Amino acid sequence: MSEHKKNDDKDFETTGHSWDGIEEYNKPLPKWWLMIFYASIVWGIGYSIAYPAWPGVRTATAGLLGWSTRGNVEQAIVDHAAGLAPINDQLASVDLDAIAGDPELNTYAQNAGGAVFRTWCAQCHGSGAAGAVGYPNLLDDDWLWGGTMEDIHFTVSHGIRNEQDPDARYSEMPAFGRDDLLSQEEIEQVTNFVMTLSGETPPSPDLVAAGAEVFDINCASCHTEDGTGDRWQGAPNLTDAIWLYGGDYASIHETVHNARFGVMPPMGGAELSEAEIRAVTTYVHGLGGGEVAE
Repeated sequence: MSEHKKNDDKDFETTGHSWDGIEEYNKPLPKWWLMIFYASIVWGIGYSIAYPAWPGVRTATAGLLGWSTRGNVEQAIVDHAAGLAPINDQLASVDLDAIAGDPELNTYAQNAGGAVFRTWCAQCHGSGAAGAVGYPNLLDDDWLWGGTMEDIHFTVSHGIRNEQDPDARYSEMPAFGRDDLLSQEEIEQVTNFVMTLSGETPPSPDLVAAGAEVFDINCASCHTEDGTGDRWQGAPNLTDAIWLYGGDYASIHETVHNARFGVMPPMGGAELSEAEIRAVTTYVHGLGGGEVAE
């Protein structure tokens, strides 16, 4: 049995144990530290009773005070929406072309539209709206379906070539090679010709003349005889050197052979409110390529 001994060189007693001459001091913690420690235990018990604390299978204990971070956030969202209700109602009902004439409403629509765009549109069109291969650049003035406020609003509301909205914009380019509508030789000819429409030099200039005939018979009905396209059908302008899927020989050849079929989902209905659609319409229209209705 160990005995408490006084260490001759120190002011503290030891526990009496000795390991190879090493002794352990018997130095209790200060009372102030113990009091804080015990108070922390009491505080922790009280906190777990008053606030949500103990996790369960599906939820946690609610706490006597009924406090909820999630509930607070939900209420904050409701309060925020209520505060914006008047201006959202105004935005949803005013004529589209009149938004720009109201400085306060236009500023709100631009800011709100930017938030909507970054949440719903940036995944495809990019955070800066410059697009990517297969996703249109919204900064220029090249529009497949029109760039007025009304045009953009319709496109955002109903989308393009989707199955969810019967009013979606729709056009379909034939897959001339895949469906054996043109021979490989004819596809090569028209590919070389299409490159010349935008001022590019094709790899086989000797095929351009024959490609012009193929184009006139098979492509001009949508893209028009001069290749400037038709917005009513969503047919691209082939003369402006702006390409959605690439303007080099291989990309155009692939487009003619297999066609393209880009899809945009409808944002109207359950996805976005009318005010949000009008806000993002205003934002996109103001990026630089928006057109004025005639």
